[in-house]
Amino acid sequence: MKEIYIKQIAAALHVQPWQVENCAELFADGCTIPFISRYRKERTGGLTDIEVAEIKHRTEVFAEMEKRKASILGTIQEQGKLTPELQKKIENCLVSSELEDLYLPFRPKRKTRATVAVAKGLEPLADALWNGKTANPAREAEKYVKGEVSSVEDALQGARDIMAERLSETASVRESLRGIYRTRRVQSKVTKAGETSPEAAKYRSYFSFSQPIAKIPSHNLLAMLRARDEGFLRVEIDADGEKCGNKIYYDYCQEHGYPSRETGLQVREAVDDAWKRLLDPSITGEVLREAKERADIESIQVFGENLRQLLLSPPVGQKRVMAIDPGFRTGCKVVCLDEHGALLHHDVIFPHPPAAKKIQAITTVADLVEKYRIEVIAIGSGTAGRETEEFVRKVGLDPAVRIFSVSEDGASVYSASEVGREEFPEYDVTVRGAVSIGRRLMDPLSELVKIDPKSLGIGQYQHDVDQTLLKEKLDNTVESCVNSVGVNLNTASPYLLQYVSGIGPALSRAIVDYRSREGGFRSREALKKVPWLGAKAFQQCAGFLRIQGADNPLDNSAVHPEAYPLVDKMARDLGVPVKELVGNAELCGKIRAQDYVGGDFGLPTVNDILQELCKPGRDPRETAREFSFADDIHEIDDLKVGMELPGLVTNLTAFGAFVDIGLHENGLIHASQMGVKGMAVPAKVLKLHQQVKVQVISVDLDRNRIGLRLLKN
Repeated sequence: MKEIYIKQIAAALHVQPWQVENCAELFADGCTIPFISRYRKERTGGLTDIEVAEIKHRTEVFAEMEKRKASILGTIQEQGKLTPELQKKIENCLVSSELEDLYLPFRPKRKTRATVAVAKGLEPLADALWNGKTANPAREAEKYVKGEVSSVEDALQGARDIMAERLSETASVRESLRGIYRTRRVQSKVTKAGETSPEAAKYRSYFSFSQPIAKIPSHNLLAMLRARDEGFLRVEIDADGEKCGNKIYYDYCQEHGYPSRETGLQVREAVDDAWKRLLDPSITGEVLREAKERADIESIQVFGENLRQLLLSPPVGQKRVMAIDPGFRTGCKVVCLDEHGALLHHDVIFPHPPAAKKIQAITTVADLVEKYRIEVIAIGSGTAGRETEEFVRKVGLDPAVRIFSVSEDGASVYSASEVGREEFPEYDVTVRGAVSIGRRLMDPLSELVKIDPKSLGIGQYQHDVDQTLLKEKLDNTVESCVNSVGVNLNTASPYLLQYVSGIGPALSRAIVDYRSREGGFRSREALKKVPWLGAKAFQQCAGFLRIQGADNPLDNSAVHPEAYPLVDKMARDLGVPVKELVGNAELCGKIRAQDYVGGDFGLPTVNDILQELCKPGRDPRETAREFSFADDIHEIDDLKVGMELPGLVTNLTAFGAFVDIGLHENGLIHASQMGVKGMAVPAKVLKLHQQVKVQVISVDLDRNRIGLRLLKN
């Protein structure tokens, strides 16, 4: 990678150039983000996976820019217009808008007013006016009144069209205007369609809206742009045309000198036309795209953090689970799962109206809990979820049987997906959905990786942001979560394995096929026997895979196989076998990390090894806790301002947190109501699925909106 790109990335991310350069080399060598951040800390200076991911993204952006530069240089070279000065400017460019500005005068053009004027032979007249070589434009224009040019004014108009296009393609003019527009306000006004359409009502706040474009919150801008695309709003930047025209004309004069009065009038008219017809629409579009890019990044970061918290939600672990997908008219779908998530039984109960077979439902639930030795019950949080949870709590089960409300967002997507059909081809969507609810309580990470993150009910405006950037962020987040927890090689589904560093969909299938044929893996080394799993893939994935009961206890830890000889030396120096060292905090405490630094193993890596030896295979996730809603709140009409209620955080956005308080409608804790001075950043105050205590501050029955204030727990 070129030095100019390395320095730019380092400056933007506040890291050292050598860190960026080393990361780029590791990417080129086929290393993944989790592997680099976990096992190459000496090369990166201890960068986190998020920082490494950002470096990777920016290296790819600059790689694409380098291809674009090559294409542009080739085009200009073919035209015979490439000068050493222009080539140097293009090669040193770091901003795509500036690069395109440099290319704009040489870009192959469609038919424009300027190209028509050039075809009429009016370019020499435009040059004379542009360079101030005539003090009498009308007299000069008389020379061109012939053929398709019918009059002096026709000739001057053509010359002005050519000058206007030149101005609109001048890099310095465009960048100067961008600087002005970036300081102005973005404003929206309702269209005629918006005034009459019921669908536009949700955008009423933006019918007459104005805010500095540099400060507008991401959710405001994305909402405005969505409404614009739907035809309900006009969105523009309130740039002052007169001031912009004066700036353009002043800059022109600084470069070309002040023309005569008559010539100046022609140039000024071209300037005004250039701004109104060409520059204002173009620069407005560019600056709005810049603002949207910033809004996209902010929204995607919120989405990514929500997804991380959701995937790392506390699991109940390997428990025997009854899962219930609630419903009124169609009943509640019940499944029983063993401790590995295998389906043992499925049924339907009707504890609610209209069928209301409550006694039969009580008997069924009690019998199934006893027959399948159920330890925990997972109840979907959607329609009839609250009512079903209350019913189950009144069945009279052993208090040791814990009851959890589980988000069912995405369960229906899974049940109708190819993954769901492949796992349960003989069952219908209702059974698959209930199984998904149960499994996500056991291990949210293993189950949720099967579902498109955009179907999980988290984030904001995910369908409006850059979809390529969103997918990259979400894929990185899933990969980060999977590898931070680690994966059981002998039980993981192919959908989970594909997110392990260096594996992917094809290798995950090959691993599962090999596992089925051979009866499981007894060592990490056996991975090398899997078809198409080469040395590089083994290097990248081995440290993130766990084998419980392996002959070598290090195979069930995050210690990478390349460090096994170092651990052997530690054990020898202590005079104990490796098996005795692993998990023995007292013995590990006797090891001086500095004594084992050398070669490929620096102090950060040695410290990681010692930490892992103390607690091998430690799951970074917390333990799942039960939760109950307020008993006396069932409908929004039951709410009163001032009530204090328990709740569960269901979504975090830039403007606030949505909280489930046991009703069909979630309440909103606005960022200003989080008990933090000023406007809080919700993701820094709360976590997804966090249990909170809130106070009702407003109830809007007409729009079914509930305003909440966060109370200290």
